[in-house]
Amino acid sequence: MSLNLTDITLTYPDGDSRLTALDRVGLDVPKGSLTAVVGPSGSGKSSLLAVAATLITPDDGTVTVDGTTTTGMSRAELTELRRHKIGIVFQQPNLVPSLTAVEQLQVMAQIDGRRPAGARTRALELLDAVGLVDQARRRPHQLSGGQRQRVNIARALMNDPTVLLVDEPTSALDHERGAAVIELITRLTHQRATATVLVTHDRTHLTAVDQTAEVHDGRLRLPTAAR
Repeated sequence: MSLNLTDITLTYPDGDSRLTALDRVGLDVPKGSLTAVVGPSGSGKSSLLAVAATLITPDDGTVTVDGTTTTGMSRAELTELRRHKIGIVFQQPNLVPSLTAVEQLQVMAQIDGRRPAGARTRALELLDAVGLVDQARRRPHQLSGGQRQRVNIARALMNDPTVLLVDEPTSALDHERGAAVIELITRLTHQRATATVLVTHDRTHLTAVDQTAEVHDGRLRLPTAAR
């Protein structure tokens, strides 16, 4: 398994008590597969994604990323793990306004210490994979919402992660563009053998995912095969 969550419990302060966001959650996401996590607002989907991304440390339970258990790791060690093993596609692309599409990706490689020449080649390859190589020199304001989200996805793949975590990628898109983005994520998951978790409240595009898990009041129903 490339991503494994075991008995995850997460609570937040709530006055004099604590609110349980995740209640003994377990999830296995195999390499090269796409798991959709669905549920209503406030059910715990975002908390689950944040724990999987090692952005939040749970009260109890273990997170294992590509064979590495994160329990006891320092903040610096977790940052290094995310840099090399985890790609995150946030709900809003948050692209740098002054950078072109290809430069958005190159920055990720520079943070990782890669050579600029090699970084540009990989960035162009990824833009080609998401169907935007012809838009490589365009800046965010020159791209459509769907195109910006595709750059966002390509950027998350720049450092060749083993785990890809995607947060509500279709929330700002119409039905047609949303379906195209989900199809793209599904295809790239299989092609690049990532363990992908897609958090969404929209079930209309999930016919091609490998498994679907539902979160309600912090509890995760056992994943079921997608139909």
